Amino acid sequence: MEESPVTTSLIPEGATRLTVVGKPQIPERKPKWLKRDTPLAGANYREIKRTMRDLDLHTVCEEADCPNIHECWENREATFLIGGPDCTRRCGFCEIATGKPKEYDTEEPVRVAEAVEAMGLHFAVVTGVARDDLSDKAAWLYAETCRQIKQRLPHCGVELLIDDFRGDPDLLQLVLDAEPEVLAHNLETPRRLFRHVRPAFDYDGSLELLRGAKERSNSATKSNLMLGMGETEEEVIEAMRDLAGVGCDILTVNQYLQPTHKHLALQRYVTPEEFERYRAVGAELGFAHVESGPLVRSSYRAGEQAISAGVWRRPSGSLPSPVDA
Repeated sequence: MEESPVTTSLIPEGATRLTVVGKPQIPERKPKWLKRDTPLAGANYREIKRTMRDLDLHTVCEEADCPNIHECWENREATFLIGGPDCTRRCGFCEIATGKPKEYDTEEPVRVAEAVEAMGLHFAVVTGVARDDLSDKAAWLYAETCRQIKQRLPHCGVELLIDDFRGDPDLLQLVLDAEPEVLAHNLETPRRLFRHVRPAFDYDGSLELLRGAKERSNSATKSNLMLGMGETEEEVIEAMRDLAGVGCDILTVNQYLQPTHKHLALQRYVTPEEFERYRAVGAELGFAHVESGPLVRSSYRAGEQAISAGVWRRPSGSLPSPVDA
């Protein structure tokens, strides 16, 4: 289908990015399946929040205003954000600030490991801002964080959610050598929309990174698709086939929620029934695990996903599996 430009009458005042797919931005009133009551903060949640502040650490859970933060923190799973608060790239859906990083904290991996130990986490997800200002694109920071966690807590599973390191295979290998249970890199959107949604990335380059990680390590590979920016169901399934074709083990599929009027325009709410179809398609395509739903996020129930993919086992005596939401 030929793309049509969005007319200026549809662009909110101050907006800087809109997906160009020929559809207007929809009203922001959420359907009932996206509404979730905020639970009272439990003991684990309060402890994790206090630990993060004491160690001057950041989490994606907070930065991205994740709707599952209470559930995950109560189950002692958290996603750390390393590399500082400023990202050198700009994706139109992302709430993390874009700017010129002011510093490079090489002690951060130690503090992350201290936090993992203090919180008694049994599975930790580590992601970070893009650091194109560094010669190694922060690959060492990912690897060292994984090593520090495993040194303190050998039983703790680790997922590293990385950017593409500008396609440098040596930097990818540096991260893989740290032996994370899961190596994740998010595709986020089908090919047609990719240059609008992730202008600093490359669709085929992201697929090639996942292929390389699968071929060069024992880590499970993982990716994410974020829906609601104008894609069709056929395009989503095509992207799923592309991911399956490079051996991706774990796939998460979720609903995009527009953070502010300056972010990519939300163009549709995906129904729970459609998400269920993607789960079924994923099983047919051979993914080891597919987590598909409106409130799913990339690191949601990451430990359960690693178990399902056969790369990690929950240590005896640890917390029970999370109950279904």
